[in-house]
Amino acid sequence: MSLMYLLVFIAFLFSLWAQFRVKGNFNKWAKVANMSGLTGYDAARRMLDANGLHDVPIEPVRGALSDHYDPIHRVVRLSEPVYYERSIAAISVACHEVGHAIQHKVSYPMLALRHRIFPVVNFASGVAPFMILAGFLFSSLNLVGLGIIFFSVTVAFQLVTLPVEFDASNRARKIMPQLGFVYGDESRGVAKVLNAAALTYVAAALVSILELLRLVTMFLGNRD
Repeated sequence: MSLMYLLVFIAFLFSLWAQFRVKGNFNKWAKVANMSGLTGYDAARRMLDANGLHDVPIEPVRGALSDHYDPIHRVVRLSEPVYYERSIAAISVACHEVGHAIQHKVSYPMLALRHRIFPVVNFASGVAPFMILAGFLFSSLNLVGLGIIFFSVTVAFQLVTLPVEFDASNRARKIMPQLGFVYGDESRGVAKVLNAAALTYVAAALVSILELLRLVTMFLGNRD
């Protein structure tokens, strides 16, 4: 049991390091202007249009690293530092989000799966901690087991998210040079920004998997 706690703690530290790294890489490359002179909005708009997504709008949103693609309303939303700036970081993040819009257009299976299970995950992630806590407090293994099942749904969602994020980044890294958004060594900056962002999803999934294993171990131990 102590080993499991240690692994969860190490994974948690890894997650914190990954978040620190993504912020560090973004801030570093946010200071490097891209030679194409494009803002995040410009790059996103051109990449959308080049892929026949003329009807997908781009909206600025407040907050740092709050960029996302909304598959329900089919909107690319970019944080203000990404939307307005002409940096390597800005166009990298913008094109990554457009990668999700392209996935939506071509019916990328993992994106479709993530979208379908999101309502279930949204509910499960909210009730799982309370069910598990109540189960242990009131010595109800049935309640604990049900909470673990709900928590496993959120873990599955994070695992489905991994290929979705990696695929979106790969699309961006392939298309950006083709459209003349980056030149030469600028591709290295794009890779640094996107790889660091992907690492946060890996870290989050790892923490969740180990936490699930810890809960299952505790559940089985209480049954004996």
